[in-house]
Amino acid sequence: MEKRAIDENTLEALLYLSRLSPESADIAVLKNQVDQVASYFNLLSVYDDSENPYDAYPSTAAEQLRGDEIVRGLDIPDVKKMSDEFLDGYFRVPKVLGEGA
Repeated sequence: MEKRAIDENTLEALLYLSRLSPESADIAVLKNQVDQVASYFNLLSVYDDSENPYDAYPSTAAEQLRGDEIVRGLDIPDVKKMSDEFLDGYFRVPKVLGEGA
């Protein structure tokens, strides 16, 4: 497995994207860390499956999907019977977040 190292241009681009300045960090340490991250991708590339990635997700023909059926929903008077806490078309629910959250 070939070990790839990050070149200076890529490292500068990464520093820019991460909003780090070369003055605020030790470049040698950062380069070493980025190279370690890149080595993880090298390790993952051993398991590369160059076949069609969509083969892992079987497709379903449209004819096999369930049909769209319109079903009757609940009427407002029936919904109001479910709870005493129904006002102006909404249910009152317990407070989820307390003060100071």
